[in-house]
Parts: sequence; C-alpha cells; structure tokens
Amino acid sequence: MDLIKKIRSRKANIGIIGLGYVGLPLVIEFCKADFHVTGFDVDKRKVDLLKKGKSYIKHIKSSQFTAHASRFTPTTDFANLKKMDCIILCVPTPLDKNREPDMTYVFSTTRTVAQHLQKGQLIVLESTTYPGTTDEDMRKILEEKGLKAGKDFFLAYSPEREDPNNKNFSVRTIPKVVGGYTKKCLVAAKALYDTIVEKTVPVSSTKVAEATKLLENIYRAVNIALVNEMKLLFERMGIDVWEVIEASKTKPFGFQAFYPGPGLGGHCIPIDPFYLTWKAREYDFRTRFIELAGEINTNMPYHVLQNVELVLNRFKKALNGSKILVLGVAYKKDVDDKRGSPALRIIQLLKTHGAKVQYHDPHVPFCRDLRHYPDIDMRSLKLTKEVLKNSDLVLLVTDHSAFDYPFIERYAKCIIDTRNAFRKNGINSRKLFNA
Repeated sequence: MDLIKKIRSRKANIGIIGLGYVGLPLVIEFCKADFHVTGFDVDKRKVDLLKKGKSYIKHIKSSQFTAHASRFTPTTDFANLKKMDCIILCVPTPLDKNREPDMTYVFSTTRTVAQHLQKGQLIVLESTTYPGTTDEDMRKILEEKGLKAGKDFFLAYSPEREDPNNKNFSVRTIPKVVGGYTKKCLVAAKALYDTIVEKTVPVSSTKVAEATKLLENIYRAVNIALVNEMKLLFERMGIDVWEVIEASKTKPFGFQAFYPGPGLGGHCIPIDPFYLTWKAREYDFRTRFIELAGEINTNMPYHVLQNVELVLNRFKKALNGSKILVLGVAYKKDVDDKRGSPALRIIQLLKTHGAKVQYHDPHVPFCRDLRHYPDIDMRSLKLTKEVLKNSDLVLLVTDHSAFDYPFIERYAKCIIDTRNAFRKNGINSRKLFNA
C-alpha cells in the first residue's frame, strides 16, 4: 500500500482541519514525528496568529509551534486539501437550541473535502458524534463524485480524548482508539496514529469507535449526575457530601470518586449523551438513564441560583440589585476554555433575576461571542480587595489554582463555594457556604 509506505517514511502530507483544542495538539505531535503538517481553519485570525508562531490557547505554548515552523503551514485555503495524503477532521459538534446534534460543521467540512478528494487519501474524523456518522453520512457525501471508500480512498474514525492542561496525559500517552470502514481503512489509520501515540487500540468498525467515545463520556456524565443528586439529598439531611466522598474513597475497590459541582462544562461531557439519545430514537429506544442524568446535571445551575438567593436572604438582601462577583468562567480549573461552562448559564440566570454580575478569571480576560449566550459581553475584573469588599456575594464556580484563597476569604463579605476549593486549601470560615 503506497500510503502506508509514505506514512512510515514520514513522506505523507498531513492535513488537519480545525485548529482548536483538538487540532492544535495533533499538529504538534505530527510535527514532532517529522511530518509536514498543513493546518486548515476558516478563522483567518487564528491562521494569522499561527503564521506568526503565536498560540491562542493558554496551555499550548507558542514555542511548540516555532520549534517546528519549517514543518507546519497554517492556511485558510482549502484547495490545498488535494495535496494531502491524510486528512483529519477536528471540527465542533455542538448541540442546537433544542439539545439535538448540530452536524453543520462536520457535514459542511466533509463536502469541502469531497470537492478536493483524491485517490489514495485517508480521511479520519475525530469529532465526537453518534454511531453511523462516518460510514453512513460522511461516506455518502465523500462518494458523490464516484470515488468509493475502502477502494479508492480510506475512511476511518478515531475519537479525540483530549483533556486540556492535563499534566499526566498527552496526545502521545493516551491510547488511541481507531475504527475503519474496511480492514484496509483500519490498517491505514492505525499506521498513521502509530507514528504519534504509544498505543493504538484497533476496533472492528467506525461505529464501535464512535460508540466508545460516547460511552466514556456518558459514564462520567451519569456518575457526576449521581453524586450531584446525592449532594442535593445530603444537603437537606445536614450531611457533608465532600466528607462522605473522602471516606468512600478509602475503599480500595468498587468505588471511583466523582465530585459534585455547579453543572457540567466542556465540549464533550455535557454534549455526548444527547448524541446517543438522539440516535436512539431512530431505533425506537428511549435512553431513560442518560436522559435523567442530563436532567440532573442541567438543573445544577438553578440549584446554585437558589443557594445564592438563600445566602443573600441571610444578610437581608434580595438577589435583584445585589452585586455578585463570579470567580472563574472556564469550564474546568487552570484552562482558558469556556465552552459549555456552567458559569455562563449561572451568569445568565443571575442577570435575568436582576443581579449586577461581574467576574474574575485569570485565564479568560473576555467573555463574549458565545454561541448560546449572545447577551453576555463582559471583561474580567482585576481581583482587588475593593472589588471583593464591594461585592454582596462572591460565587466560586471554577477552582483555579491561581486564586489567592486566603486573600479572597479575608476581604469578601460572604462566599458560595461550588467546588469545595476553600476547604481544600485549608480555609474554614463563617463566610463560606457550599452550593
């Protein structure tokens, strides 16, 4: 197979579509493996920054690109796809306003690839999606001009498993699941990923690979929903859920700790369950367990809102007109990624109820241009003692390591901590309330 020889000799040209949290780490790994990589994106601003060797994602250093400048070409010109040997799609798969899959990015990108498709090319989808996307929907689009998958070109699916800013795992060390439309497709895709990861995990089909990604994140979503529900119950019973979890963790088998929070965030865990729920309808099947988990997690921001009202009431204040300082709008600690962050929903709810909301996040200087929250247009405040003193309530949503927790506790009037961050940092105070 000519493509396999090209891959193994590092002569294959790699094209990566979508230069975000998934695509950029792949660019770096392929460059490290001595491939020439072309990065495609419709966002000219991103491409221009990358051409200057500048990263726009906080945990990805600019030096990681400048070190491989001779091997990396960012572009907005998709006509260059015809020159690629391997094309990897890393585009968004969000939910629409009705919480159903929005496949606009995947299908429009596939149509673009189809326009430039050449014999012998390998096309791989990495975006999270429902089973059948690759070998049914994408294949039909790619085959419209006469080339056949498995015969004229290779088609595969390999789910991204990115965990931004995870210090323990990287693209190279996370096992890579790979499924091909045919056996030859699988061989080609496995050969490609073998060059950049320590272990590839071949599976029997693209559908199995797609389902693997869904199961991984639905597992997390369901368990987070379980512990969120336990938190709501234990709160009424006067039991500290955080202490319960720490005690349960001492069991060396049969238990894995999950933690409650203000809601789910990120691009995968809040979204993936609904992709399977939507696809299940085609088979006249209702995923009740998954739907219940989604309902619980989706309602957590409303629980936070209720607790804000209760705490303010203790100080004889109404939510309407109160000054609320939100700490952290990123979806997880120590990243600049605010996609799907529960903080956005919480801010929207607080504003809807008349609160005067401001925020501080050392990783997110601006909060604007949000798909589902077009009315949010805010700038992160500098965290000073005056800002803390002038706030009626401080609401910690994201537990960034950069926060000076003793400083915050010293000058805040009252604090709602949705992450148990203050106690983890050794701070116990009458000002603290969990939510």
